[in-house]
Amino acid sequence: MTAPAPDLSVVIPAFNEERRLARTLPQVFAYLVARGLRGEVIVVDDGSTDATAQLVRQLAARFPELRLLSNPGNRGKGYSVRAGMLAATGRLALFTDADLSAPIEEADKLLAALVDYDVAIGSRAVDRSLILRHQPWWRKRAGIAFNWATKLLSGVPFHDTQCGFKAFRREPARILFVQQRIERFGFDPEILFLALRHGLRVIEVPVRWSHDPDSRVHVIRDGLRMVVDLLCIRIHAFLGHYPRVEQGPGRH
Repeated sequence: MTAPAPDLSVVIPAFNEERRLARTLPQVFAYLVARGLRGEVIVVDDGSTDATAQLVRQLAARFPELRLLSNPGNRGKGYSVRAGMLAATGRLALFTDADLSAPIEEADKLLAALVDYDVAIGSRAVDRSLILRHQPWWRKRAGIAFNWATKLLSGVPFHDTQCGFKAFRREPARILFVQQRIERFGFDPEILFLALRHGLRVIEVPVRWSHDPDSRVHVIRDGLRMVVDLLCIRIHAFLGHYPRVEQGPGRH
């Protein structure tokens, strides 16, 4: 007899996250148990040089719903999220950062929104009073500038595209990850561009969030790459790399 599909798949991209995952993976499973959710957790190891993969294998003995995927070398956060989302089997799927900058309990808000929407994105900008620990001023300014560039170059209208906490109704959203082409930090605007292109219903949800001083995003280097990625979105669209796909009358 085939086991029922999970209620929720949680995808966690990971590059050298041994220390963080030892703390946060038990929190994710405690959340699933507390909410009575049938869940699976997929950690995508992006070519880590520490013991990330070994830790996940060890924890899998304690948490059978834990799965490890390994990328062919270091490919980027976007590549990792895409691999995890395409491997997910849950009715709903969420990706989150390994440090749980947005506490996993905030998933309640995103999952509730998926009753009426196809995509729910966590946002730090809608209600900044929920930010528990703010970024340094230069990171905040860079984020505002990138969000302005995102609106200008891609037409994506949301206040915060880069919060690494997003949930999806998996079946209608699968096309987003099938067509995704950007592999590093600039993938979030591409996913949202695709969601709007395919007519999915998207809502931005304010969430509690705390800045981690050990952030892996380099403001200048990665910021410039992400601006290039925004231009690539327009190029891919012009070249026909994002064909619209009929979702079917029963999608909603």
